[in-house]
Amino acid sequence: MNNLVYLKPNVVIEPLIQRWYAWSHLISPGTAAMNVSKRHMRIMNSYIENPRLHKEATKNPKMLGGPFSDYAENRDTDIKELLKNTLIDQKKLIELSFAIKKLTVMLQEEAKGQSLESLYEKVPEILKGYVELIYDLNGNPSFRFYEYLLYQSEFYDDRTQSIALWLTNNDSRPFVLSTPRLNEEDVIHLNIPFSSPFIDELSKMKRVPGEYDKIRELVGSLTAEEEILFKNLFTDAPSALYKKYEGDSIRMRYFGHACILIETKEISILIDPLISYYGYQSSVEHFSDFDLPEVIDYVLITHNHQDHILLETLLPLRHKIKKIIVPRSGGGHLQDPSVKLMFENIGFNNIIEIGEFSSVKFLDCEIKGIPFMGEHSDLDIKSKMCYQVKISDFSLLFVADSRIIEKKVYERSKPFIGDIDVIFLGMECDGAPLTWLYGPLVVNEISREHDRSRRLSGSDCNKGMSLVDIFNPSEVYVYAMGQEPWCEFISSIKYTDESNPIIQSDALVKECISRGIIAERLYGEKEILYNKTKNSKKEIESQVEN
Repeated sequence: MNNLVYLKPNVVIEPLIQRWYAWSHLISPGTAAMNVSKRHMRIMNSYIENPRLHKEATKNPKMLGGPFSDYAENRDTDIKELLKNTLIDQKKLIELSFAIKKLTVMLQEEAKGQSLESLYEKVPEILKGYVELIYDLNGNPSFRFYEYLLYQSEFYDDRTQSIALWLTNNDSRPFVLSTPRLNEEDVIHLNIPFSSPFIDELSKMKRVPGEYDKIRELVGSLTAEEEILFKNLFTDAPSALYKKYEGDSIRMRYFGHACILIETKEISILIDPLISYYGYQSSVEHFSDFDLPEVIDYVLITHNHQDHILLETLLPLRHKIKKIIVPRSGGGHLQDPSVKLMFENIGFNNIIEIGEFSSVKFLDCEIKGIPFMGEHSDLDIKSKMCYQVKISDFSLLFVADSRIIEKKVYERSKPFIGDIDVIFLGMECDGAPLTWLYGPLVVNEISREHDRSRRLSGSDCNKGMSLVDIFNPSEVYVYAMGQEPWCEFISSIKYTDESNPIIQSDALVKECISRGIIAERLYGEKEILYNKTKNSKKEIESQVEN
């Protein structure tokens, strides 16, 4: 092999924690503790008890996204070993989860409106110094973490972090939140933390060739089999050429799910990166990571869900991102961990945390935080944000999965926002129940009725049209809501023409078109150009690749 090589374009750098697919709630110590004890261990114990049940369940489309591990062959021996290692390596997190439960129960039983000062003696020993006991204004007891201190404690251990390197040739992958990554013949596992500069150096080699000996030296010792696998990740063939955008228009490119890239000659802004790979045949034409610029000025994160903070995409992009804008969290509550602290502890040092109606300005661009309603099962979660992006006189609104429960919020916000040229919104209006995502964090059992009523739902047609009525857009685009094949491993969504989100989004698109508004439900890829030199808000060039 020539010493100067490229990383192959279809190499996946898959982040793992104790062999489970890494997402933000597995990094923040409080949420990680609850997910290990109430999600991972339960799934592993269930699989060991009945592997066949899991195999049958994963064949049933109605069970997609359920707590079932998806393996072609029986892997109960490997899962037993993983469970054993979990009990050892994540012992402190398991103890933390028990302490959180004990603290919650104690407060419910003993905090009756009196001063909480005397109850600090009853806080579990391992939580002392990490929590503040609180009431809300109506006397309901709770607690908040000093989350920064948790990251400095024994409860945050980056030695459980690793990356799996492998070559992908299709979009097929098991649902990763319930299927841990076990040893496979074509996958190499490297025990390095996410903050390691190795990830940056390796990722750069997809575009810029590097010396194989140098990147190999950073890995450390490998077995003979691993040596072969690692060498196979590289090639002498030059990577696909990237052409910097030099047009006079504002270019918007849809990458799938909720990911949009905004570019002018001077700036680039990427929203909710979830990006597929280059170098293999896909059933759907799409932009890939090779269609991203060499420098990304700002990445915008709308909310702290696994399909909007995708570390598999973000870690390899870290070396080219100037700044990441994230919503401000609620300040230490278990269900609302700090996105800023999470990113900083995995090697990002360029995080800007903003609140509603605060903004970041640069050149002729302004990025403003806009209220994000609902979609979080009525939990007190503040780390969610819609964004208005203004470039000169052109205004875009990224609504993400916001459910417009109370349109007056946006009516009252209109004077500070103005009319919008283009709206992008999600319409997954039949979202999963509360416990699907937040169940591990819940101590008291929730009734099935209440669980099913409190859903992770976006807007339906009527709610979406309320935004159209308020902001008078010329163009409205609905996200594909996880339908693209490269999103299924993290979203587990498969809709039909009879699915309510499809019916509702079709209705919204039809209604917009009847009003003379350009509208479409996106899928795969789309490019839109807006000419800044013209006053017209009409789309001057639009194309869809299907």
